Amino acid sequence: MNIAVIGGGAAGFFSAIHAKKNYPEAEVTIFEKSKKVLSKVKISGGGRCNVTNGCTKVSELCKAYPRGGKKLKKAFHRFNTTDTMDWFESRGVPLVTQEDNCVFPVSQDSQSIIDCFLKEIKQLKIKVVLSAGVKKMARKNDRWELSFLKENQHKRHFDKVIVATGGSPQKRGLEWLEALGHQIETPVPSLFTFNMPSEKVRELMGVVVKETQVSIQGTKLKSDGPLLITHWGMSGPAILKLSAFGARILSERGYSFKVQVNWVNEKNTELVMEELRKLEHLHGKKQLSNIRPYFLPQRLWLYLLEKNDFSETKRWGEVGKKGLNRLMNTLTNDTYEVKGKTTFKEEFVTCGGVSLQDIDLNTMQSKVCEGLYFAGEVMDIDAITGGYNFQGAWTTAFIAGKLG
Repeated sequence: MNIAVIGGGAAGFFSAIHAKKNYPEAEVTIFEKSKKVLSKVKISGGGRCNVTNGCTKVSELCKAYPRGGKKLKKAFHRFNTTDTMDWFESRGVPLVTQEDNCVFPVSQDSQSIIDCFLKEIKQLKIKVVLSAGVKKMARKNDRWELSFLKENQHKRHFDKVIVATGGSPQKRGLEWLEALGHQIETPVPSLFTFNMPSEKVRELMGVVVKETQVSIQGTKLKSDGPLLITHWGMSGPAILKLSAFGARILSERGYSFKVQVNWVNEKNTELVMEELRKLEHLHGKKQLSNIRPYFLPQRLWLYLLEKNDFSETKRWGEVGKKGLNRLMNTLTNDTYEVKGKTTFKEEFVTCGGVSLQDIDLNTMQSKVCEGLYFAGEVMDIDAITGGYNFQGAWTTAFIAGKLG
């Protein structure tokens, strides 16, 4: 049997390795359109490679996927985060789980993961062809005929094909799969930071608030977690999660909307008011600048005071009922105008791809084309940050490699 894997990234390598293990007599070839394999693995996690997440409960794991989550439940029962960790560690790549549940190689270097893959495919005698972009596929005599972008590359024939080309930022990058009869969900960016060109809050760049709640005005979108103020606007897990779950809605709005920030991660405004009254009672003679509610970062607290026209030297006992009300509103419902987005580091993730309606998720085989399988982000599957996107790749590639 001849097996082609299109795409030399995480999902491509993992599916090729499993295809070869499942069919030792088969000839497996990876085709990569660029001159380098595993380039996204190399730069992910700031060059450290966040291979998976420490989350072991499948129901919780599914919640990290705005697209594909519920549908992947069965798949995660077959190959989960623990299986991923076992796979790498049994091949000489020790891993470490951080406090935030992100899992990295102990070496803190993505090269450890790349070397593991290169060693594995060498042992298994899997071929890799570089600069070999596929432009077209056609079914000929019960086999697949692959045509390449370069004129001098001859057409090749295969019994089975696994497509693991990753997310495409443009729909035209998936037209060759659409031509085979697959429905394509139009790709839009996911995982991005919010630009706030007209907001003064940008002057606080570098400030991190550990527990916040954020929502998009006029929608049901909300998330929580740490928030980072940047030179451009806002980032951090809370914002990135919001951008992932709101990828389509925010794209439709042209990345122009209002974000509401609850700086103290407390929905019950009465409790926040109680906290402020307590500070007023206990520290009436102290200056506002010296006593921060909820241990907010100093720079943020001073900024919020200024925003409410309070002098730093004003005393807690002089704030008054209306003043406390204003502070409570700002702490729980601070509004900022967003105009545009910025890609989050090198983590380019797309929402969209081959519709899951056209894929049998028990086998990852196309429902439209026999002998054609999918793995990774080429499908309409994506996740929030924290190693979940790689886990999606490992799980779907593991199943695709069974060629069931």
